[in-house]
Amino acid sequence: MEQSKIICGKTHAAAIRNAVKKRVCSGAAPHLAVVLVGENPASLVYIRNKQKACEEAGIHFSLHMLPETATQNEVLQTVDMLNADKNVHGILVQQPLPSQMDKHAVVSRIDPIKDVDCLHPQNLGLVAMGQSTVLPCTPSGIITLLKRENIEIAGKHAVIVGRSDIVGKPLALMLLNENATVTICHSKTQHLQEICRQADILVAAIGQPKFITADYVKCGAVVIDVGINRIDGKLYGDVDFENVIDKVSHITPVPGGVGPMTIAMLMENCVKAWELQNV
Repeated sequence: MEQSKIICGKTHAAAIRNAVKKRVCSGAAPHLAVVLVGENPASLVYIRNKQKACEEAGIHFSLHMLPETATQNEVLQTVDMLNADKNVHGILVQQPLPSQMDKHAVVSRIDPIKDVDCLHPQNLGLVAMGQSTVLPCTPSGIITLLKRENIEIAGKHAVIVGRSDIVGKPLALMLLNENATVTICHSKTQHLQEICRQADILVAAIGQPKFITADYVKCGAVVIDVGINRIDGKLYGDVDFENVIDKVSHITPVPGGVGPMTIAMLMENCVKAWELQNV
């Protein structure tokens, strides 16, 4: 087999962000508002990355912080305020929310046209129908990576390990829309290794470091690693990269693979939302 190709998400993300920057005019600009409840260290890192990307693209950024002890009603009031603000074009409620929150109620409160994470039930319904203008950031980043690398999706068997609302479920819908045959695996799946070995495209999104080893991968498969696991200050994916790399045709690294694409697609969604609100 030919040498495995490491897919550089940073390079593709930079090109997308440059294209986004060109769409933002010098006067009025998109405005992304992020709501953060509590001070989860990982969430703070993600938010700083989003703020930096916004600044580089010419997108206004504002952070609305509430304490860990905030009530759900206080969060909903913050979302209502941002919905009503015509100068705010995108709203993102940073996940995870504290345990006292009903995350579905919070996400459903966001005006669908300002839902740049594409988590509102209305927007996810449009994703299922293949009619959404704004797409979930990480799944969209994955599809975009595959297309930019000229990796065939139609007719291929895609196996997703993980069924989260943010990655697994919407990615399955989007891969179906691209005419892949899709299998979703999760914690209750039996014969997981056997199923994964059938995948032409294997997506790991379970939050368990180095879980996917060579025994889970067939020769020549494309492996997409969505995992971000921090251990002793170092990042690891859900795929045992060194163990798997000699067996695959393409693989995304961690860091530098899917992560940069997620933020690039968020920038894309902010500009799309802004354009839709200014038609």
